Amino acid sequence: MARPIAETPILFDLDAERFQHNMDNVQPASREEMERCMRSYEWMKSIATFPM
Repeated sequence: MARPIAETPILFDLDAERFQHNMDNVQPASREEMERCMRSYEWMKSIATFPM
């Protein structure tokens, strides 16, 4: 039987500021990283036994 999911905690003070700073300064993935992710995705898709 599944366990209930706990509520998401609310961030305050420095935790909230740090989180907002990190969200505002997200670096886009490099082309190499995107290609690696796509190769991994295609490999997983090729071995999947359910429709994707």
